[in-house]
Amino acid sequence: MIHPTIRPALALGCLLLTFTAAAAPPADPAPAGGMLGFTADGAAQQKNLEQRFDALLDPADQRAWLQQMSSQPNQVGTPHDKANAEFMLAKFRAWGWDAHIETFDVLYPTPKKVALELLGPRPYTAKLSEPAVPGDATSAIREGTLPPYNVYGADGDVTAPLVYVNYGMPDDYKALARRGITVKGKIVIVRYGGGWRGLKPKLAQEHGAVGCLIYSDPRDDGYWRGDTWPNGGWRPADGVQRGSVADMQVYPGDPTTPGYGSVPGAKHLALKDAKTLMKIPVLPISYADATPLLASLGGPVAPADWRGALPLTYHIGPGTAKAHLVVESNWDRKPVYDVIATLKGASEPDQWIVRGNHHDGWMFGAWDPLAGNVALLAEAKAIGTLVKQGWRPQRTLVYASWDGEEPGLLGSTEWAETHAKELQAKAVLYVNSDTNGRGFLDAGGSHSLQHLVNQVAAGVADPETHVSVQQRLRARMLVEGAAKGANPQAKEDAKLAAAGGDLPIAALGSGSDYSAFLEHLGIASLDLGFGGEDDDGGVYHSRYDSFDHYARFGDPTFAYGVALSKVAGHIVLRTADARVLPLRFGDFSDTLDRYVGQLHKLVDDTRKATAEQHRLLDQHAFALTSDPSRPVAPPERDSDVPAIDLAPLDQAAKQLKQSAQAYEAAYHARAATGLDLGDTQRNELNALMGRMEQSLTDPDGLPGRRWFRHMIYAPGMLTGYGVKTVPGVREALEARHWDEADRYAVVTAKVLDGYRAQLDRLTGMLKQPR
Repeated sequence: MIHPTIRPALALGCLLLTFTAAAAPPADPAPAGGMLGFTADGAAQQKNLEQRFDALLDPADQRAWLQQMSSQPNQVGTPHDKANAEFMLAKFRAWGWDAHIETFDVLYPTPKKVALELLGPRPYTAKLSEPAVPGDATSAIREGTLPPYNVYGADGDVTAPLVYVNYGMPDDYKALARRGITVKGKIVIVRYGGGWRGLKPKLAQEHGAVGCLIYSDPRDDGYWRGDTWPNGGWRPADGVQRGSVADMQVYPGDPTTPGYGSVPGAKHLALKDAKTLMKIPVLPISYADATPLLASLGGPVAPADWRGALPLTYHIGPGTAKAHLVVESNWDRKPVYDVIATLKGASEPDQWIVRGNHHDGWMFGAWDPLAGNVALLAEAKAIGTLVKQGWRPQRTLVYASWDGEEPGLLGSTEWAETHAKELQAKAVLYVNSDTNGRGFLDAGGSHSLQHLVNQVAAGVADPETHVSVQQRLRARMLVEGAAKGANPQAKEDAKLAAAGGDLPIAALGSGSDYSAFLEHLGIASLDLGFGGEDDDGGVYHSRYDSFDHYARFGDPTFAYGVALSKVAGHIVLRTADARVLPLRFGDFSDTLDRYVGQLHKLVDDTRKATAEQHRLLDQHAFALTSDPSRPVAPPERDSDVPAIDLAPLDQAAKQLKQSAQAYEAAYHARAATGLDLGDTQRNELNALMGRMEQSLTDPDGLPGRRWFRHMIYAPGMLTGYGVKTVPGVREALEARHWDEADRYAVVTAKVLDGYRAQLDRLTGMLKQPR
């Protein structure tokens, strides 16, 4: 699951808004134009259906399911992980779904031995364990648990000096180089945050390190943020963040079956040939274990922005003492259990709406992922009841509870790769959730779905303020955009929110199960959840992500679990029954215009920054301002910025804007006559609409990672989970690969031209007489 400090709309420490019911402003009106994809009569029937659906959602169900499913260790390979899959299978069948478990055998190494000790005059042996705490019943369970570890790190037994590398991101290594410090032959110690954990050992090994320790600094998720568990929600001194360190920016899923399903008889790569495995041993540790290691370091005092909240002076190192790190693993394959439940559509059974959440956790996983998974179950139960009452979806519903997400999106990726052709032929929407908390709606995804999300959000009440979840989110965007020091994205969102129309949804990078659907297969996707007021981030991927913690500091009443079921459920139901798929392509075009504008600004800002750096270097300004007693060398000279040709993108975006406007005009003209399409005409129109997102993909994929085919959304190579929009161009500019930027401006423009041609076909279909 994506770390909460990276996910923008779940950012910890956000400004909170409180409204009293009496003073609450009126709910946002439904966006203009009626319910997207429905006639007026159809919209009224749909509203009635959604009200019946809402009445069937019981927070007590979600509480009971969460308590049961998080009662035992729930990581891949445990008996309880399988038992949870079988429990859900029985529930789906009892609710009237056609359900089965689909199993994949995947590479899943588990530790045989982990050890860490500090040698020298003040020796220390790391505990590498999380003790039981009062008030957390499952924290005392030891049977079936694993010690803290990072899956897909290499085996190793290394002894070497330590070097502290802050967050271990590219700029941190540049800062080390300016101080004449190398990590070659060293063990690096880095703190969580600043970027995805898998980048930390990857960059360390690229710089010659022989081992990597990743610790949680209390400034980021411990006592600096608030009271620690069990007195508060934040990470206690012995809490450890587990997690995957596979190089998922290259491809997710089983590292030994890249691009194809890990089914019986599939070819598995040898470990030496699996590109996403790390080459050095990696181990996560608590800040209690990190303290004596950091205290042992000598060398320069760390820069101000490298210093955490531990009671010591942060030095970079190395020190006189060495560390001894051991990681030995069982490199076995283990089964993952995907629970797949289907309700066949009445009139368009070959169009699928897929709804997913994973069920495996690190240890007990109450918040991540089961809080989202029980919301999915509640939707399935309510939909099953509606079917028993006589309703039937027009399109096919596929509800999936994925296994193996935590190690590397294993269950969803292997399933999507195995069924790729059928999914690309039939799936018109994938709706994902992962965790869920309390506070504000967080929605990201394909921007052709932005209007649908807004229409649904305007009709779901926030449990605390009783205004719509859309209205509460609008207020939050306005407040955050006006805050002192607001970042450019917050200011842009606030400007859009202030206009009074639809709120922007975020672009998706990676970190959850939508990746295979959106970025590999090109299926329009959404990721949904609530958060911002819960204090779950402090126990992320630790033993303390428990039912007892969630019931106190997550969503104690499970009212936001019900709200998530309503938002996701309404999106599923509307897409299932819409006469015309509820996509609005003008929203994608408008968003693309902003992305292209950002690229122009990136070029201009890079050119200005380069010129300024060159001026300072030529004036010897860095050398003259360096303290001789604490020398810091000048930065390496950046390459000159040549002329960058973004004209192909400008032209493609301009033409797409014209086509989107023509489509909207044709759609509204047809909607005014009640969407009077014949069955054959409507089926052809919906079939083409359902494949629109696929036309934003390129079969050759992105540079160095062909698995990622979407040319508009992708996780960054140096951000991990964080999204890069128009990634072929943007990342080339950021890496100063100027020729590649020009090349991918052309590639992306060609993809956009193909999307536009499909849109023009849709417009032509709408203009045809019945």
